Amino acid sequence: MASDSNFVEYVCDCLNGAGQVSFKKMFGEYAIYCDGKVVALVCDNQLFVKPTAAGRAAMLQGSCDAIDSIVEAPPYSGAKPYFLIGEQLDNREWLSNLIRLTANELPLPKPKKPKSKKEKI
Repeated sequence: MASDSNFVEYVCDCLNGAGQVSFKKMFGEYAIYCDGKVVALVCDNQLFVKPTAAGRAAMLQGSCDAIDSIVEAPPYSGAKPYFLIGEQLDNREWLSNLIRLTANELPLPKPKKPKSKKEKI
Protein backbone atom coordinates (compact mmCIF):
# COMPACT_ATOMS: atom_id res chain seq x y z
CA MET A 1 0.00 0.00 0.00
CA ALA A 2 1.47 3.35 -1.03
CA SER A 3 1.65 6.22 1.42
CA ASP A 4 -0.69 9.18 1.24
CA SER A 5 0.96 12.49 0.27
CA ASN A 6 -1.17 14.30 2.89
CA PHE A 7 0.38 12.11 5.60
CA VAL A 8 3.89 12.86 4.30
CA GLU A 9 3.19 16.59 4.28
CA TYR A 10 1.89 16.33 7.87
CA VAL A 11 5.07 14.52 8.96
CA CYS A 12 7.25 17.16 7.30
CA ASP A 13 5.23 19.89 9.00
CA CYS A 14 5.86 18.18 12.35
CA LEU A 15 9.61 18.28 11.60
CA ASN A 16 9.85 21.99 10.84
CA GLY A 17 12.11 22.55 13.87
CA ALA A 18 14.72 20.03 12.73
CA GLY A 19 16.24 22.00 9.87
CA GLN A 20 15.48 22.21 6.18
CA VAL A 21 13.05 19.32 5.67
CA SER A 22 11.82 18.04 2.32
CA PHE A 23 10.55 14.82 0.81
CA LYS A 24 10.81 12.92 -2.44
CA LYS A 25 8.60 10.18 -3.79
CA MET A 26 10.51 6.94 -4.34
CA PHE A 27 9.00 3.65 -5.53
CA GLY A 28 5.50 4.59 -4.36
CA GLU A 29 6.74 5.59 -0.91
CA TYR A 30 8.64 8.64 0.35
CA ALA A 31 12.11 9.57 1.60
CA ILE A 32 12.34 12.40 4.15
CA TYR A 33 15.39 14.66 3.90
CA CYS A 34 16.83 16.97 6.55
CA ASP A 35 19.54 19.35 5.40
CA GLY A 36 20.10 17.26 2.27
CA LYS A 37 20.42 13.90 4.05
CA VAL A 38 17.91 11.06 3.96
CA VAL A 39 16.90 10.68 7.60
CA ALA A 40 13.63 8.77 7.39
CA LEU A 41 11.22 6.87 5.17
CA VAL A 42 7.45 6.95 5.05
CA CYS A 43 6.08 3.55 4.06
CA ASP A 44 2.45 2.47 4.41
CA ASN A 45 1.72 5.77 6.20
CA GLN A 46 4.23 4.98 8.95
CA LEU A 47 7.37 6.94 9.82
CA PHE A 48 10.65 5.00 9.92
CA VAL A 49 13.71 6.95 11.14
CA LYS A 50 17.23 5.80 10.27
CA PRO A 51 18.84 4.30 13.35
CA THR A 52 21.85 6.17 14.72
CA ALA A 53 23.68 6.01 18.03
CA ALA A 54 22.63 9.57 18.90
CA GLY A 55 19.00 8.83 18.06
CA ARG A 56 19.01 5.66 20.12
CA ALA A 57 20.62 7.47 23.08
CA ALA A 58 18.01 10.23 22.95
CA MET A 59 15.21 7.69 22.88
CA LEU A 60 16.69 5.70 25.79
CA GLN A 61 17.47 8.73 27.96
CA GLY A 62 13.81 9.19 28.62
CA SER A 63 13.54 12.31 26.49
CA CYS A 64 10.03 11.06 25.91
CA ASP A 65 7.84 9.67 28.66
CA ALA A 66 5.59 7.79 26.22
CA ILE A 67 8.33 5.49 24.94
CA ASP A 68 8.82 2.40 27.05
CA SER A 69 11.07 0.74 24.52
CA ILE A 70 12.47 1.39 21.11
CA VAL A 71 10.47 -0.25 18.34
CA GLU A 72 12.52 -1.26 15.31
CA ALA A 73 11.05 -2.64 12.12
CA PRO A 74 11.99 -2.77 8.44
CA PRO A 75 10.14 -0.18 6.35
CA TYR A 76 9.80 -2.67 3.49
CA SER A 77 10.60 -6.29 2.81
CA GLY A 78 14.33 -6.96 2.82
CA ALA A 79 15.28 -3.65 4.49
CA LYS A 80 17.32 -3.22 7.65
CA PRO A 81 15.35 -2.22 10.76
CA TYR A 82 14.61 1.48 11.32
CA PHE A 83 13.12 3.20 14.37
CA LEU A 84 9.35 2.98 13.95
CA ILE A 85 7.69 6.11 15.31
CA GLY A 86 4.21 5.54 16.65
CA GLU A 87 2.57 7.62 19.37
CA GLN A 88 5.34 10.22 19.32
CA LEU A 89 4.49 11.31 15.79
CA ASP A 90 2.46 14.23 17.16
CA ASN A 91 5.17 15.35 19.59
CA ARG A 92 6.78 17.94 17.30
CA GLU A 93 9.56 19.01 19.66
CA TRP A 94 10.66 15.45 20.45
CA LEU A 95 10.45 14.32 16.83
CA SER A 96 12.31 17.39 15.51
CA ASN A 97 15.08 16.74 18.04
CA LEU A 98 15.33 13.07 16.98
CA ILE A 99 15.54 14.04 13.30
CA ARG A 100 18.13 16.77 14.00
CA LEU A 101 20.30 14.31 15.96
CA THR A 102 19.95 11.74 13.19
CA ALA A 103 20.87 14.23 10.46
CA ASN A 104 23.91 15.44 12.42
CA GLU A 105 25.25 11.91 12.69
CA LEU A 106 24.72 10.87 9.08
CA PRO A 107 27.32 11.66 6.41
CA LEU A 108 26.58 13.95 3.51
CA PRO A 109 25.54 12.07 0.37
CA LYS A 110 28.28 11.40 -2.13
CA PRO A 111 28.23 13.83 -5.05
CA LYS A 112 26.85 12.35 -8.23
CA LYS A 113 29.19 12.00 -11.16
CA PRO A 114 28.19 14.11 -14.14
CA LYS A 115 26.82 12.19 -17.07
CA SER A 116 29.30 12.09 -19.89
CA LYS A 117 28.15 12.72 -23.40
CA LYS A 118 28.93 9.82 -25.68
CA GLU A 119 30.57 10.75 -28.93
CA LYS A 120 28.61 10.07 -32.08
CA ILE A 121 30.40 8.14 -34.78
